Amino acid sequence: MTTLAYRTGSAAFWLGVAALAFAQEAPRGDPADTEIWEPEPVAVTPGTGGAPPSDAIVLFDGSDLDQWRHRDGGDVQWSLADGAVTVVRGMGDIFTRESFGDIQLHVEWRTPAVIEGEGQGRGNSGIIIQQRYEVQVLDSWENRTYSNGQAASIYKQHIPQVNASRPPGEWQSYDIFFTAPRFAEDGTLTAPAHMTVVHNGVLVHNDVELAGPTRFIGEPSYEAHPLEQPLQIQDHANPVSFRNIWIREL
Repeated sequence: MTTLAYRTGSAAFWLGVAALAFAQEAPRGDPADTEIWEPEPVAVTPGTGGAPPSDAIVLFDGSDLDQWRHRDGGDVQWSLADGAVTVVRGMGDIFTRESFGDIQLHVEWRTPAVIEGEGQGRGNSGIIIQQRYEVQVLDSWENRTYSNGQAASIYKQHIPQVNASRPPGEWQSYDIFFTAPRFAEDGTLTAPAHMTVVHNGVLVHNDVELAGPTRFIGEPSYEAHPLEQPLQIQDHANPVSFRNIWIREL
């Protein structure tokens, strides 16, 4: 009996200690003090079945290329068929007629099903944000090249964390989140560009910092430019196709 009483008393003691600790840690005050009601987020309808969200700017839905131009301002001379646009060798890069700053970008792309070439000569193109910062498009399915130049690399700057490439001839997707660099009035850099890239649903770059525009030769370095610039898709002489391109301004 003595042992049972001791155990009962001990349990009651520790329950009392726990209750006291809880009472001391319990928050005090009015929960409404930390509730924020304004501004109320705008309602956006998410896209389904690959469709863009309701607040997106549709840059290409497969019907026309009115939102795009060549460098000289002329109409796009790439091939338009079956809801996709395909690079025509020698016609040159294409650019959006509108300019953008901080963005969320979705683009789907496909390299040729028939394999030709190797390394950088196989299904090469690029998504170039602000005409300066390139996410590489390449057939990187069992196709070794330099790691900072394979598909989904931020060209010559950041190697993708993994190779999420699909086989040639299959549609692939990029979802790119880009924060533009900022410059002071005298042209000095005040904040570098940052980028997050999701390749076929797989995160391959997580808010990485860019050292400047992507360069084929030499080290990157910033030069002041306007906050908003066109989006560019590269003609690298390979018949790469694109579809379902939309953008959200952030």
